[in-house]
Amino acid sequence: MKNIINSVKGTVDFYPDLMAYRQWMYNHIRAVSESFGYQEYEGPIIEPLELYAAKSGDDLVKKQSFVFEDRGGNMVTLRPELTPSLARMVAAKQNELVFPLRWWSYGPMWRYERPQKGRTREFFQWNIDLIGVDTPEADAEIAAVGASFLKQLGLGSDQVVILINNRALMDGELGAMGIAPENRPEIFRLVDRRDKMSAEAWQQYATDLSLSPMQYEELCALLENNDLWRKSEPLVRFFEAMEAMGLRDYTRFAPYIIRGLDYYTGTVFEARDQDEEFRAIFGGGRYDNLVADVGGDPIPATGFAMGDKVIELVLEKFKRRPTPAKLVDAPVLVTVFDSETLHASFALAGELRQSGLKVAVYPETEKLSKQFKYADRIGAQVAVVLGPDELAKRMVSVKDLTTREQLDVVRDDAAETVKKLMEKR
Repeated sequence: MKNIINSVKGTVDFYPDLMAYRQWMYNHIRAVSESFGYQEYEGPIIEPLELYAAKSGDDLVKKQSFVFEDRGGNMVTLRPELTPSLARMVAAKQNELVFPLRWWSYGPMWRYERPQKGRTREFFQWNIDLIGVDTPEADAEIAAVGASFLKQLGLGSDQVVILINNRALMDGELGAMGIAPENRPEIFRLVDRRDKMSAEAWQQYATDLSLSPMQYEELCALLENNDLWRKSEPLVRFFEAMEAMGLRDYTRFAPYIIRGLDYYTGTVFEARDQDEEFRAIFGGGRYDNLVADVGGDPIPATGFAMGDKVIELVLEKFKRRPTPAKLVDAPVLVTVFDSETLHASFALAGELRQSGLKVAVYPETEKLSKQFKYADRIGAQVAVVLGPDELAKRMVSVKDLTTREQLDVVRDDAAETVKKLMEKR
């Protein structure tokens, strides 16, 4: 037996059922994005390493990116995320674009991580961003897009929640604890790692960062203060805007949400299932410095990204993931009686396609029982039988493959009969 060449570790083979699910997800993402007035865009798959090296944090660049040297000696990487590409694209045409920008994209990313449940090295990611507005209401609009998406998928606020915090608020609180400005980024990373480490390891991490026992206790208390948001005008306005949009019940203040990437500057958020069984469904926030960091003029921005893996786990958990049978739109099958009638079956299939139906012709001259079995296996609802007797009378037999009911109709009525049978499903 020959050895089968395996796919690259951490990548995904999109067989038709998985491709149908991916398209289903894309359609929902597109519908929600466009309902808020956002436009679709796309960026390159490969970017210069320097675009990420100073913008996304050393951990993402050194440990998680697919980095290699091209034939010209340049260091490049498969994109691990899209926000830096977006910032570069905005900076390149900043004087030509009409602000505020409302842009979204859904495409493949790569991160060199250990493949596990809910995480692969190749994944698809939804990015949606609002650029050119520096208000809490803009942050709320982005969060509302995410909440509307969750709601559209049938996930209720009792099942999922968007956890909100503000980096400026937390920066001020760390300052009040006596933590120097240059040390606060490390403390942010400490906070971001809290739910990814054991309590003992996390406390040791805090000690390694030279937090005193008193500062450690103050930090723990800070991360449990669920009323802290009332001290932040941006967060007060954020929650008021969510209330006005009817989506306040999908959001909750969470002081331990900080986001690990260095470019966030203000309000940040992550969507989780209420039990926090999985990693974040999506996450994002305000990043007002990124366009300037890649060579453009300073401009405010806010947005989020959602990978395709965790949302799938959440949909499965709450029984909201559609089954393949509901996703794969199987064609109508036109049978072939024998080699003499093969071209007549092709002609009939063409007529049915002209009426808007999706139609496949069985590719061989086999027994009808085998052809019907094939139709069942591909999920076809209807088969259309054409033999010598039907040809002579300009008739066809339309068979409902669920009820096994068979109707003999004139050929000109075949398409209408098929559509009526399919509408019953």
